[in-house]
Amino acid sequence: MSMLGTKWKLHGNGRSIRPGEVVRPDERLAWPLTIGVGMQHVVAMFGATFLVPIITGMPPATTLFFSGIGTLLFLVITRGRVPSYLGSSFAFIAPIMASQQQFGVPGALGGVVLAGVGLAVIGAVVQKFGAGWINRLMPPIVTGAIVALIGLNLAPAARQNFDSAPVTAVITLAVIILVSVFFRGILGRLSILVGVVVGYLVAMMRGEVDYSKMDGAAWIGLPHFQTPEFHLGVVGLFLPVVLVLVAENIGHVKAVSAMTGQNLDGVSGRALMADGAATVLAGLGGGSGTTTYAENIGVMASTKVYSTAAYWVAGIFAVVLSFSPKFGELIATVPAGVLGGAATMLYGMIGVLGVKIWVQNKVNFSNPVNLTTAAVALIVGIADYTWTVGDLKFTGIALGSAAALVIYHGMKAIAKARGTVAEPETESPAALQSLPPAVRAAASAAAKRAGRKRR
Repeated sequence: MSMLGTKWKLHGNGRSIRPGEVVRPDERLAWPLTIGVGMQHVVAMFGATFLVPIITGMPPATTLFFSGIGTLLFLVITRGRVPSYLGSSFAFIAPIMASQQQFGVPGALGGVVLAGVGLAVIGAVVQKFGAGWINRLMPPIVTGAIVALIGLNLAPAARQNFDSAPVTAVITLAVIILVSVFFRGILGRLSILVGVVVGYLVAMMRGEVDYSKMDGAAWIGLPHFQTPEFHLGVVGLFLPVVLVLVAENIGHVKAVSAMTGQNLDGVSGRALMADGAATVLAGLGGGSGTTTYAENIGVMASTKVYSTAAYWVAGIFAVVLSFSPKFGELIATVPAGVLGGAATMLYGMIGVLGVKIWVQNKVNFSNPVNLTTAAVALIVGIADYTWTVGDLKFTGIALGSAAALVIYHGMKAIAKARGTVAEPETESPAALQSLPPAVRAAASAAAKRAGRKRR
């Protein structure tokens, strides 16, 4: 593979994939099929990527431009070894909205740049020394708490949009829920996009859509670029986002490794640096921060095509679309009611993703260190505690993230010194044996019933 990762081998005959095989990152199908898969990746990222600028008031076309450029930059820095689309990260929504209230859009963009720099620096350290220290600094109990509180901290914003047009919001949310279970394959994975489209049509019929800006926009033109301003007060808002982006990127690399059967641990640092560089670039020009997209992992899993050639197509197609101001203004016409319905689902999903991290890693909440870490961090984040020190203002996300780190490592150090915590940090099969016989029997019976249902 070349330094840019663009020397792809043709997979088989280029027209089909045999059962049990996958199209590896360094392979491709015939170009017509590759272009089709690439455009499917754009559709997959579309709904989520555009929701971030719409909710935060950033220019959608600009965000699309930098997501495409960021994807191409990611492929170059990782040398084509990690197939990924870089879309707008939901983790940026809360700090962008909070910093806009204090410092306007330029101040928020400055925070995006700082977060990107921080992520790139961590990536460089990971590439040099490995990712083991990150796992020690942010074990699953801490990572899960930070991800959960970022989503749940946004609940008031979701309700504000929801209340502006309750009928439209309810229909949007209902469609998202029903599509996710009614349809299989890619349509089911795009439930949020389908819900937004249906909600938009309902809003049109109810006269809630304003086309005045779109009518005056040109069909072809440059995206709206803005420059950042840097304020010390945004540092506390954006630091927790860096921790979330680290977890998302490393999780993405591990997922792709598992699906392709290739060991990509050696490129984890490059992935972090690439996402950091893409986020810096977006912040410098007026876009939102980026992250590797789980939506596109779904496309790869369903198509069995992990070719980075498809992502080159997706990145280029996104950049081309961004040069239509009329298209960008059309996206910006999505009314508050639709956003309220979609945000109710999205923000809740972010919160539950934190819980999922705990479940997947079998976090043991009988351990008082784990229980206290999660309990305090979540309340601080959800209630949006605020602490002002001079020009610095730390809100719920920053304070909750700091609480998770300080409480976990502080309590663990004290407990180790005193020998006061006997409970393990994670649950294990052996833990089941310590339960009363009746409870063990019930758990065993439930597991057998679940196994029969799966068969």
